[in-house]
Amino acid sequence: MKLLKTTLRTAAAAAIVAGTAATAYAQDVTLKLHQFLPAQANVPKLILDVWADKIEAESEGRIKIERYPSMQLGGKPPHLIGQLEDGIADIVWTVAGYTPGRFPQGEAFELPFMMTNAEATSRAYWEYAEANMLDKEYAPFKVIGLWVHGPGLIHSKKPIAAPADLNGVKLRAPTRVTNKFFTELGATPIGMPVPAVPEGLSKGVIDATVIPWEVTGALKVPELVHNHTEFGDASLYTTTFIFAMNKDKYNALPDDLKAVIDANSGAEVSAWAGKTMAASDAPSRAKAVEMGNNIVALNEAQVAEWKAAAASQEVDWVAEMTKKGYDGKALLDQAKSLIASHTK
Repeated sequence: MKLLKTTLRTAAAAAIVAGTAATAYAQDVTLKLHQFLPAQANVPKLILDVWADKIEAESEGRIKIERYPSMQLGGKPPHLIGQLEDGIADIVWTVAGYTPGRFPQGEAFELPFMMTNAEATSRAYWEYAEANMLDKEYAPFKVIGLWVHGPGLIHSKKPIAAPADLNGVKLRAPTRVTNKFFTELGATPIGMPVPAVPEGLSKGVIDATVIPWEVTGALKVPELVHNHTEFGDASLYTTTFIFAMNKDKYNALPDDLKAVIDANSGAEVSAWAGKTMAASDAPSRAKAVEMGNNIVALNEAQVAEWKAAAASQEVDWVAEMTKKGYDGKALLDQAKSLIASHTK
């Protein structure tokens, strides 16, 4: 009888220990972060890894974030949003325009000459999304951050100074809005995610690409083309990015771990990411200059010509959005107002 009691006590103690361990284990989580650029590129290195390291530290190691660059979990960049929804990836960073038509309201920020600087425009983008998108287009996800890159410019095999110089140029552009704009200027847009740009340039599939300076180094663009068209203090265009988490995975977290994710999401993260991304423009530009590449620096009159050529894009976008049931003019005015209010 004594032996039986001892055995039962031992079994009960083991069950308690096992239950405690199971509870602790259940509260620990591994998240798979999937994105399309090489690990050494600026965004993974300076933004995504910094964010992931912070989450791991603030969760005291209870959240582990596995990083999968260059589409290592499979698929192509346009599949990232679907992978997030399907749970193939727990967190993704992607270009909103890789899924054309999925996030129409956010396109206001991609219209020509809309952005001022990446930090202000990213903060405006987050506030605009809070008002219009978090409970609509972005409702299927836990959105961590929304931001834009620094001034977009043209990198080309032949110099481009005037809109007419784009006539017949095979050009890679990132979004539906930019593709429409460049088509109307006479270019032949070729759709491809940014990792495909080097091969596209080297094989002659494209003659030019529009991207910010910061990613040119990782893609070796200055080695493949030798002309870079800048627009002074203006930005020809920018691209909107989405950094988001699978909502079911987020909802399954205990409250204290949700709080860690929440503390590292929102307007401040968005503004920091935009600012950090744009800060990498100058070093990348310096490398192109060092190589002896041709910087086509447009003067005020030349920039005015491009702005005049772009004027119809806002009118067209408002009409398209209104046709879809949105108040296109109100959205455009709101985006402009928010950008202006955050620009110093």
